[in-house]
Amino acid sequence: MRLTLHTDYALRVLIHVALAGGKLTTINDIAESFDISKQHLMKVVNDLGQRGYLDTVRGRKGGIRLRRQPRDINIGRVVRETEDKLGVIGCLEQRGYCRIERVCVLRGVLREATNAFLAVLDAHTLADLIKPRKALSSLLMLDQHAARTQ
Repeated sequence: MRLTLHTDYALRVLIHVALAGGKLTTINDIAESFDISKQHLMKVVNDLGQRGYLDTVRGRKGGIRLRRQPRDINIGRVVRETEDKLGVIGCLEQRGYCRIERVCVLRGVLREATNAFLAVLDAHTLADLIKPRKALSSLLMLDQHAARTQ
């Protein structure tokens, strides 16, 4: 299964913000840490805010922070909410697409694979993803970002 960039960025934003430990972080900091588009991140942050994952604070001293504890953010749920289509092939989403729909074993197998993929993600929370906190913080240069804003 291949996830969209939107979901990839959403997970990266959540990891980065969770590592900040409740302190405000900015889209600029996240964009620099991951070397990704600031404009795309703004859409992702807006989406995560509307879905209740992030608090956004406007203004010069503004930024974003988690609205929930990392242990309360399920990765499978985030993926389901940020992905438009989870089917591996078109006939999993669209009825009538496949002429052999009634006898298509492939469809059932791929649906089972998608469910297994999601089941693994359902077994993890954001807290699990940030367990190597010190190594992740160093890798994402969070200490340098914090020093610049003080």
